[in-house]
Formats: sequence, structure tokens, C-alpha cells
Amino acid sequence: MIKNIIFDIGNVLTDFRWREFLEDKGFDDAKIKEIEKATVMSPYWNEFDRGALSYDEVMKLFEKENPDIRDDLYKAFGDIHGMVTKRDYAIPWIESLKKAGYKVYYLSNFSEKAFYECADSLDFLPYCDGGILSYRELLIKPDEKIYDLLCKRYSLDPSECVFIDDTPRNIEAGEKYGINGIVFKTYDQVNNDLKGMGVSY
Repeated sequence: MIKNIIFDIGNVLTDFRWREFLEDKGFDDAKIKEIEKATVMSPYWNEFDRGALSYDEVMKLFEKENPDIRDDLYKAFGDIHGMVTKRDYAIPWIESLKKAGYKVYYLSNFSEKAFYECADSLDFLPYCDGGILSYRELLIKPDEKIYDLLCKRYSLDPSECVFIDDTPRNIEAGEKYGINGIVFKTYDQVNNDLKGMGVSY
């Protein structure tokens, strides 16, 4: 029986709209692809989310490997407010689950910079029963240790949990640990999948 709902944040409870964010800053498609390769697709990005690299450290590494676009990198990521934006259904969704008796948690790869500069998109956090942000723990999905930490910290039985994430490999890692999983595609699809698991709200 499912008792606990665990949400990823980016592209589940919020929009992680980094491409649109870069468009908003005036970059064309060719430049966005350059910036993407240098940053979001770099292994350093994961280390930034993990909390193993500070903003200054990760920017120096990006710059070292991509000196020709140094100014673009700092223009892009000097202020990242607007990269993560709220989804209006987040709080009502959490409230409806809690009203039906379920516990709600979050489990997200999230950098410290995004936490503070995109704080307006995270207004649902106080409605949750707890959760984990990667930068605080020096762990990121899909490392099994992050799922283990969540379950142990909140005394959760993995078999009584369902994890909702938009990245299949994160769901697969959770399932390997014993947590039920749903790959997020749309809000309606996840609601239907939850009901198929016997989650009633």
C-alpha cells in the first residue's frame, strides 16, 4: 500500500526552463547550443548540483574549458532567477494528497545558487513533510545513497513509497532500491498512474 509520495522538483513541480531562460537573455540557438555543451551537458554541472563545487569554482572550470565564450557564460549564469519557475498545480496537488492522508516528500538534484535565486518557484516546500536537495547532502540522483538517505531520515519503507521524476534513470535507480516509480510526462498522466497504484485523493 502506498503511503508516501516523493516528488522530483525540476520539470515535475516546477519548470526547469534553461533554454527559454537563455533565449530571454538574448542568445540565439547556435549560442545556446554552445553554452549547453559547456555547462548543462558538462560533468561539472552535476558536481555543482551535488554541492561539491561552488558557483565560483564551477564557473572557473567552465571558463577554463571554453575560454572563447567566457563573457557569454557569465552573462548566462551570473543571475539565474527565472531558470526555474513555478507550476500553479504544485501546492494544490500536494495539499490534496496530504488531505487524503499521504505523506509528501521531495527528492531533487538542485544547486545552492538555484535554491536561493529561484526561491519564488519553491513556495510549495513548506507544504511537504520533508525532503532532500542534493547540494545539502553532497549526493545526487541516481546514486542509490540518496534514496537510502531519504528513507532512513524519514523512516520510510521503500515499498510504501512512489517516486515521481521526469528522468527515467532516476526512476530506475529508485526501483532498484525498492521504491515504486512513475516517469513524469504530464500532470494528468501521473494522476492516472497514481490511481492505478491505488492512490486515492
